[in-house]
Amino acid sequence: MADIMADTARAPQTVLRRLVLRRLAVFGFVLIMIVVSGAVFAPWIAPYAPEEQLFDGLTLEGAPLPPDARFIMGTDLLGRDLFSRILYGAQTSLVIGIVANSLALLIGTLVGITAGFFRGWIGATLMRFTDLMMAFPALLLAICLAAIFKPSLWIVALVIALVNWVQTARVIYTETTSLATRDFIAAERTLGASTGRILFRHILPHLVPTIIVWGTLGISTTVLLEATLSFLGVGVQPPTPSWGNIIFENQTYFQAAPWLVFIPGAAIILLALAFNLVGDALRDVLDPTQRGRD
Repeated sequence: MADIMADTARAPQTVLRRLVLRRLAVFGFVLIMIVVSGAVFAPWIAPYAPEEQLFDGLTLEGAPLPPDARFIMGTDLLGRDLFSRILYGAQTSLVIGIVANSLALLIGTLVGITAGFFRGWIGATLMRFTDLMMAFPALLLAICLAAIFKPSLWIVALVIALVNWVQTARVIYTETTSLATRDFIAAERTLGASTGRILFRHILPHLVPTIIVWGTLGISTTVLLEATLSFLGVGVQPPTPSWGNIIFENQTYFQAAPWLVFIPGAAIILLALAFNLVGDALRDVLDPTQRGRD
């Protein structure tokens, strides 16, 4: 791992070159860039405001319009342009995905590195609490927390972070425990190095590859969980567009207008798949056991 960290620090282009050689990683990165571009430039790309109910956005019978030259993804049950809502829904998914996953990564890293380095009763207490949190189904716990707090964009991000940090904590704890017993850590202690120096100069740098990988993979889980909560009505609330609540709002038209469910569902799957592909590639590149397999 130390060799990988040194290679990454001295020659990041080497890591990038190895990633580029992986076609699935490139495909996932392209998908992510498409979604990010759509979310960032939504105010300029979207032909209509996401909450705008168009006078001619429904048929004479009051049904959604199918995709055509004007509405490339059709309209929803209220006559709103689905393409515009998908673009703005991408903003919701990415914001919650990045914010919630960053918080979960921070909490998990702090818990894992503290428990793994200090061990003893501190480590045992933190790990038993982590095990307790892992015993609860993440979705059920998220629903309970979301029901207690008034759902909003930031509350949903906080709720997801509170249920998603445990896996990171367990992985970081295992690696920190292994690193804390290495000879170079014992030598630092013999030389009188402070706890802060050992943690931030020797332990944490070795954990960076793991943090990067789990940070990437965790976004896909967060996107899926946010969409699930929004679909169940305890996530982001309308009229704020979210891919999950778009499916929820239009599920009654599943047979008459399947594009209203298929398009946001495909967007959720593709974005989660993209982050998984990139995360898997990063794991292979940064994991020394994968060297020589490219």
